[in-house]
Amino acid sequence: MFWILFLLLAWAGVLTSAARLLRASTEAAEPAPRPAAGRPPGALNLYEAAYLSGGPERVAVLTLLSMERRHRLLLTRTGWATVLDPVARDAHERAVLAAFGPDGQSPVSALRRAAAAHPAVRALADRLDAAGLAVPCGVRDAVADGVRSVRWAAVLVAAMAAASLVLPEDGADVSKVLYWFALPMLLSVCALATAGPAPSPWASPAGQRLLVALDRERGTGDPLAAVAVRGLSAVHDPDLRAALGRA
Repeated sequence: MFWILFLLLAWAGVLTSAARLLRASTEAAEPAPRPAAGRPPGALNLYEAAYLSGGPERVAVLTLLSMERRHRLLLTRTGWATVLDPVARDAHERAVLAAFGPDGQSPVSALRRAAAAHPAVRALADRLDAAGLAVPCGVRDAVADGVRSVRWAAVLVAAMAAASLVLPEDGADVSKVLYWFALPMLLSVCALATAGPAPSPWASPAGQRLLVALDRERGTGDPLAAVAVRGLSAVHDPDLRAALGRA
């Protein structure tokens, strides 16, 4: 009955990791009733919607697309961008323009990195967190770590089951051993299913409701709003989509 020790080890790994994941997921799902002072209730600008839908990368894509649509940047399918109007309208555009070289040209990938890493995005995230619309960075990281730990626990269960089956014969029935190891494996699968996937790992439940409302109101008539909420899949021009998708 030595396989029982392996079973206990598998259960310990699954229970610990599942509890960690579910605790983090519960914290991410709890509304944070902290409305920001002076903020119009129910209002999201497009930068905020982009962050809540796809994080800093989505903000970068929205900034580039907005500048391109206003003929302030030229984006080519080859992955290069050219400045047409060097005057920034906001901090996100300043981040993009500052990434250009002296000749006014830059790879789109460099512009995306600059826009995503700019302090303006961090300030945007802080405002949304303070308003209870974004999942705090620490909670988001805890959920991701919890998911990884449960996956590793599932690998541990499989490894312990395999080790039990190759033990010298001790009278245990193979089907019985597999049955008992199926239980912690089922728990790990259920923990992963319960924790996600969320509509957006960046938005709290309150933020997700505002995203749904924005998509319903402006998602069909406003191309920029559609990209903010849905990402590059909402860009219909294949050349522009290829340019913006350069990593």
